[in-house]
Amino acid sequence: MIAYLECWTQTATTLLAQALAGEPELVESFPRPMASGSFGWEATLEGDKAGRFSVTVDAAILDAPLLGEGRDQKAAWGELLRETAEAASGEFLARTGKTCRVTGFASANATSQVTQAFQLRSGDRAWTILVRDETSERASAQEERPAAPEPVMTERTAAPPGSRDNPPGLSPGLELMLDVELEATLRFGCREMPLGELLELGPGDVVELDRHVSDPVDLIVGDKIVARGDVVLVNGNFGLRVTEVAAPRRRLESIRCLF
Repeated sequence: MIAYLECWTQTATTLLAQALAGEPELVESFPRPMASGSFGWEATLEGDKAGRFSVTVDAAILDAPLLGEGRDQKAAWGELLRETAEAASGEFLARTGKTCRVTGFASANATSQVTQAFQLRSGDRAWTILVRDETSERASAQEERPAAPEPVMTERTAAPPGSRDNPPGLSPGLELMLDVELEATLRFGCREMPLGELLELGPGDVVELDRHVSDPVDLIVGDKIVARGDVVLVNGNFGLRVTEVAAPRRRLESIRCLF
């Protein structure tokens, strides 16, 4: 299912680079504290995809006339973000064939609960942009119908190949382990440090890791990397958007200790 946020991100990346001076780059990032005076807008969406979509912009961006000298920068940002929301609705229609109209667009207070954080980078300067996606897709008439009752399994009725009770290609021993819970860990990076430096660490110190903020993070089960992806925010919590998955045999190596 394609999210409105996905269409907005693609559209904003293109439009902001075209409309703003210096052709800044919009990239996903970790959330950062917003300066006092940060401002935002909220779009109301209706159609097959409906709800609210909020954008909060770092107040420091008003000091850079990215939208031209002599203009009311805050008002100009409102116009640009409204155009972006409407263009994202068109992108959503083109990609899914489902409607998503912007029926309202008004200024809103900065939100502390975000779905995704971005940075708008221009040269050696960067500004934080936070978005909150509260849209959802309405169920179609077919989806709203009650589901047909599942057929009753009898001794003469075998489970279809690939079902949960009989996964294809799995040995009976492995089937017993499918419901075992494993601890998964996200690894953002690492660094080797002498013990002396480690003991000198205190509150406020920064430890630089061996990974750039735009690099994918590792999903680790046991001591094996089973997937990589991008860090996202989901209702104020960290999440992982998987972009690369290890081969099944490599993933199984991480749970050998269970046998």
